[in-house]
Order: sequence, then structure tokens, then C-alpha cells
Amino acid sequence: MGGGKLTQTLVRTGVTRYLEFKAVDGAFVLNRGRVERVPATDMEALRSPLMGLFEKRRARSFFIYVQDWRADDPRTHAGRDLARLPMGALYAEFGLDPATVDFIGHGLALHTDDAYLNSPAADTVARIQLYNDSLHRFAGTRSPYIYPLYGLGELPQAFARLAAVHGGTYMLGQADAEVVWEEEEGSGKKRAVGVRTAAGTAHAPLVIGDPSYFPGRTTLSSRVVRAACILSHPIPGTAEAGSTQLILPQKQTGRANDIYVFCCSAAHCVSPKGKWLAFVSTTVETASPEAELAPGLALLGAVDAQAVWVSDVHAPLDDGSVSRAFCSRGYDPTSHFESTIDDVLGLYQRITGNELDLSAPPPGGAEGGGAGAE
Repeated sequence: MGGGKLTQTLVRTGVTRYLEFKAVDGAFVLNRGRVERVPATDMEALRSPLMGLFEKRRARSFFIYVQDWRADDPRTHAGRDLARLPMGALYAEFGLDPATVDFIGHGLALHTDDAYLNSPAADTVARIQLYNDSLHRFAGTRSPYIYPLYGLGELPQAFARLAAVHGGTYMLGQADAEVVWEEEEGSGKKRAVGVRTAAGTAHAPLVIGDPSYFPGRTTLSSRVVRAACILSHPIPGTAEAGSTQLILPQKQTGRANDIYVFCCSAAHCVSPKGKWLAFVSTTVETASPEAELAPGLALLGAVDAQAVWVSDVHAPLDDGSVSRAFCSRGYDPTSHFESTIDDVLGLYQRITGNELDLSAPPPGGAEGGGAGAE
């Protein structure tokens, strides 16, 4: 998201001086079997083919209310307490039909299931405002999303460069790396005190890692199935977009979880000209994971080649405050990284005891040229 917490974090930490982004061409949603562009404002709602005439008017009223609402300004609340009013009730007050609710909740607010309908509306309204802000953050863009040139591999490379500037040391290709534990005398509790490899042991007051480094200290929370596809054309129905974020809300496919499709191309310097890369992902619900991707794969048109794999998603059993072992969560199927950055910021708070202030200026007082989007 152009205005999301991941982008804010990259700017706040100064990582953007080593990155360059380009806007994603379009944001789409599946509706009644058709790929449609996602409207995010009152004027876009009036032009959208997603809704009929009367529903457009109701949606326009809803979007005007959401765009004007401010948590600290009662004059914008219209007598509603969104800190208590469930989101489902707010939709009902505007008379929105289920299909409209579906694309707003999953295509704009980026909820992964419908549990949010019973939660206070303030969170979802803030999510929709973030979508709208991200959509208009960069002039001439048609989606709220940005993507790094040369692909996601640039993110760890940028962090590596910044860490090196601050004295960080990298040891790569250490397949045998394992956490070193020390048992506290009398308590029976173990504490992480370093990392051991064939090259030696690095001692540390704490260890941060993904679940693969902490066997027996995580729990399986879900499984995700993904497909990586090579195409010789853009996704049909996306106006020949060079890059696309497409969400298939759960109700549109009769599933309990959304399906996510992201497509990129030479426009982001990730493939040769004339080729597109598409990624389809969802949470596993059955004993046939690959078949669960079928609704998303069907939207791609002809596929030159594809690879499918299933990943276990683990979550830590403790917060690391005692064990000094700080474990991240596994990656869920979303392709917009909103949940991933929440996990990263949660790790920061668990380690330091403080929230990262995203409003503070970046180191050196400048964002660097890489923060923009073409």
C-alpha cells in the first residue's frame, strides 16, 4: 500500500534510499464471475459496473461518509459511535447489498474473512481511508499499491545494505545454523544466547528468526497453497495492465478464504519483455490444495508454465520476553503485506518494549529518491 505501514516503515528506517518503486497498474476484484476495477471513492462508485443505479447512489453516500469521517471530530460522525457500532450495522444503515459489502470489506479494507462485520466499524473505516489515501498518494496511478523495481528480493538486499552501514555482519549459506540455548538454573526454562554454525558460535543477548529456527517452540496455525505462473500476456479483463492486484472474495468462489492474484512484468524489471509473472495464493481448506487455486488460475488465461507448492504457517508459542527468542509468524496468502508488517512491528515492540514511531523523520532527515513511485 502506497500509504501503508510497510511503506511508512521503509521510509522511517531509511531503507528507501536503496530502493525504487513503481506503482501497480490496477486493483481489481472478482464480482459475479467478472474481473472489475475496485472503486474507492464516491465518484468512482458512480462509474463502477459493479453496482446498479440505485446501489451506486447508496454506495456513494457511504463513501462520502467514510471519506469525511474523523475519529477526533464529532461533527463528522453523524450521530454514530464507530468505536462501538459493528461494521455490519454500518453497512446496513446505508442499505448496501451483500455484493457491495463483499468488495468493500475484502477489496478495499483488505479483511481476510468476514469476522470484521461484528467488530467496531472504526477500524474498517480507517482501512478504507488508507486505501483511498494510497490511491491518490502518487499522481496518475490507478491503484493504491506500489512494488519494488527488480522484485521483492530488493527488500532484504536494501536492509542488508543499511545494516552494513551500521556495522551489521552477514554470514550467508549457513544451512546448519541453530539457536544456542542456556537453561536458567533452578527454573528449568531455556533462554536463547546465540547462534551456532560450522564456522563457530555467535553469542547474543537475544535471537530473532523465523519459525524454521525454533522447532518445538511454534504451533501450526494454517497452510497456504501458492502457484507461480509464467504468462505471455496480461491477465484478461485488466485493460492490458502490466501489473495487477486481484482479489477473489471468499463468497465469490464459495470458499471460507479469499484467493489472491498478483501479476507483474517487465514494467517492474522482473521478467523479459513479452512475459508476465502471476502468483496465486490462498489458505488451504481441503485435502486437495492445488484444486483450491482453480478459480484464480482460471482468470489467468493461457499459462506457459507453473509451479505449485504448499507451505505450513507457524506462529510462536511465546512472546520471547523470557526465552529471548523472538520468532516471527509465517507468511499468510495475502499479497499486499499488510499482515506481514503488523507482525514485524509487533516483533519490534516485543523486543524493545516500545512502538516504532512511524511519524518520526527518517535518519538523516531525508527519504531518499527511492521512496517515490512512477
